[in-house]
Amino acid sequence: MQPTIIIDAGHGGFDNGAVYNGRREKDDNLRLAMLVGARLEQDGFPVIYTRTTDVYQRPAEKATIANNSGGDYFVSIHRNASPNANMYSGIETLVFNDSGIPARMARAVNSELERVGFTNLGVSVRPELAVLRRTRMPAILVEAGFINTDADNTLLDANYEETANAIARGIENAVGTGTNGSGTPTRFGVQVGLFRRFENAQYLLNQLVDQGYQVDVRDWRDYYAVVVGDKDSLSGAQQLERELRGKGYDTLVVNNS
Repeated sequence: MQPTIIIDAGHGGFDNGAVYNGRREKDDNLRLAMLVGARLEQDGFPVIYTRTTDVYQRPAEKATIANNSGGDYFVSIHRNASPNANMYSGIETLVFNDSGIPARMARAVNSELERVGFTNLGVSVRPELAVLRRTRMPAILVEAGFINTDADNTLLDANYEETANAIARGIENAVGTGTNGSGTPTRFGVQVGLFRRFENAQYLLNQLVDQGYQVDVRDWRDYYAVVVGDKDSLSGAQQLERELRGKGYDTLVVNNS
């Protein structure tokens, strides 16, 4: 069975988001979100929407809807805005932490949007955003071009459906097939520590091994990541994550493939 994707249309109701020449971000967000969801549903993915009409929800409320939904992944759709019109151009995707499944999904979405014609501004870490901080499942926030940049609006308006399809393809490429892109089944673990000193990572590894866990230390950029388990399903990794979180560890589901 395919994982369930939660699609969030940013802003809504009295919260217009960014506004440019009468164009309201909340409207673009909702239109894109519904098209992304439709494409995912067409491809066999269960989809849950935080909103399907023009209603206001606090960001924390959106996270609560997601956490109570039983969904597996959270994708929030937004438009960007710069201090001055036509100052910047391009798409970017925001994550709480640039590692694991969110990092993989963010880059997959950006890559597909780049194919549509958008400039790829990369991935940004934004831990202060409630929809990324408070959601318990892997989460990303897509900034689909700058609403106050004419070139981005022209590109989006000429390719609305293809832009939505690109976001959906990115999600599917990252998580939907159940493989790592080479036909090998995707496997998942739970990261419980990230250290600059190997000795600290080794200490935590020994602590977890003494509790009976399968543990590995991996190089990640200039850090050492301590990862527990090697599950063949996301639900299995999420169950392990809940167990470890209950023991007081800081947890993050990651891709082991």
